[in-house]
Amino acid sequence: MALIKEFQQAPSDAQRIHGPVTCGYRTFTIDGRRVLQLDTYGSADREIPNKISQSVQLDAEGARALIDIIAEAFPDVSR
Repeated sequence: MALIKEFQQAPSDAQRIHGPVTCGYRTFTIDGRRVLQLDTYGSADREIPNKISQSVQLDAEGARALIDIIAEAFPDVSR
């Protein structure tokens, strides 16, 4: 698990879409700090289906940075 501290654009030649999985989310507050946690679950064909595969956390600063990245990547998407 990781609390995302910073986003950096990472150039890559690999351009492919990965297989679909489910992403669970939860929010909680620790010491007055609000956190969003995203958990991806392994695909159905994995050895242990539905086991958490990766977890990332965002605080308010990380969430604002991600919102800016999403707005730039998908200018036609709005709330």
